[in-house]
Amino acid sequence: MSSVVDGAVPRQVLAELSCFRVGLYEAMTRRADALFELVDAVLCAEGPVVSLPELSLQTVHRRGHGAMYDALADGRIDVSRLRVALAGLTLPRGSDRQLSVALDVTPWPRPDAECSPGRLHCHRPCRCDGVRQTIPGWPYQVAAALGGGRTSWTGLLDAVRLGPDDDATAVTAAQIRDLLGRLREAGQWHEGDPQVLFVLDSGYDIVRLTWLLRDEPVRLLGRIRSDRVMHHPAGRRRGPTKGRQPRHGEAFRLADEATHATPTQTSITRHDRFGVVVARCWGRLHPKLERRGPWTAHEGEPPIVEGTLIHLTVEHLPGNRDPKPVWLWHSDPDAGAHDVDRLWRTFLRRFDLEHTFRFLKQTLGLTRPRLRHPAQADRWVWLILAAHTQLRLARTLVGDLRRPWEKSLPPDRLTPGRVRRSYPRIRRILGTPAKPPKASRPGPGRPPGRTTSPAPRHPVGKHHHKKDNPRPNEPRENL
Repeated sequence: MSSVVDGAVPRQVLAELSCFRVGLYEAMTRRADALFELVDAVLCAEGPVVSLPELSLQTVHRRGHGAMYDALADGRIDVSRLRVALAGLTLPRGSDRQLSVALDVTPWPRPDAECSPGRLHCHRPCRCDGVRQTIPGWPYQVAAALGGGRTSWTGLLDAVRLGPDDDATAVTAAQIRDLLGRLREAGQWHEGDPQVLFVLDSGYDIVRLTWLLRDEPVRLLGRIRSDRVMHHPAGRRRGPTKGRQPRHGEAFRLADEATHATPTQTSITRHDRFGVVVARCWGRLHPKLERRGPWTAHEGEPPIVEGTLIHLTVEHLPGNRDPKPVWLWHSDPDAGAHDVDRLWRTFLRRFDLEHTFRFLKQTLGLTRPRLRHPAQADRWVWLILAAHTQLRLARTLVGDLRRPWEKSLPPDRLTPGRVRRSYPRIRRILGTPAKPPKASRPGPGRPPGRTTSPAPRHPVGKHHHKKDNPRPNEPRENL
């Protein structure tokens, strides 16, 4: 039974949720009533969101489906204000209270939308022939705060759509800087606190990100390919003749154990799922950067970007008889000052964001609408992020409404899906800031005999690296 029915309501949590709903409504600067009721319809629907017209049939959505489409087409959301509100909420943290943020890209597949601009080749097995590993769509880069322990909850903080002309690494660096600034203003991070740890997967150029964010109080932890070659710090030039001092030391080939020196630290841990876990790390290693690709426009010689390498091996993986080792890169080159066991456990928490993506897509309908314009898709993405945030804030206000075939869960282990089942009760207590609809008559519709020209076709774009790309998403600030 819900704790709301029993009357034992954590007033502080309920007040935080109510304030967020009011702030969300105030951030909707046009078509606010229709947009807000659309979020409530997503939260109060009985099952997964399968289509937009079905949401207009919900009791909390007091307007017709035409108003819903009009809100997505012509509504406006002050994204900067919503981002500040998300950064000011109570965020999940680990046992050491350090703030860890995961960054990852999730695609919105639009393979048949030839009239939709801004599409890219997103990394996902294409349904066309089952061979290609990309599909045309809109990629969204999402940032979420990670908690401790095994959970499917994350604190969503930001989302940025990558465009065809965007430098993905420059966009990521700008997103991290802006997010760090909002966390500072919200009091989530102060001078003297442990540096914010950003956890990435293998699709990011983490070495270049380390260089771009070298002046920020952040640390990067990400997976790198196992065929890369690193180098030790350069020593003095040998021989009696004069000449230029070497820039790179001996090679450290990740795939060749003969080139591996004695590790700086070694951690052996017994894990309940992976068996014996061995983590070794080497500090002060750097790659040999060439003047090509993203480093072509770099002034002077390519820099020496040092970091710490972490080699992780496990005894077994669920469903995998022969697990392969994992190589991690940490932007702090001082390997002796790290807790290696804590770092690889934090990297495993990055997969909590995958559970969030799955819930957003399969239950809340993140990629269900077939919208034509990317600006409409941006509004829908932010509505879904706001809906998920309300579920996270309400998780301590509800009980376990389980199905007869489901196992009971303690209050601190409720999944987002089970919290959503009880959310209509929370919504009845909170009420809604949206105004009731005004009585109106149906419009005249399209005038007879009117025809329109075919919509323009847009090719699928590709990434182009640009020298100056400080804020590629500035025009999309107000959706």
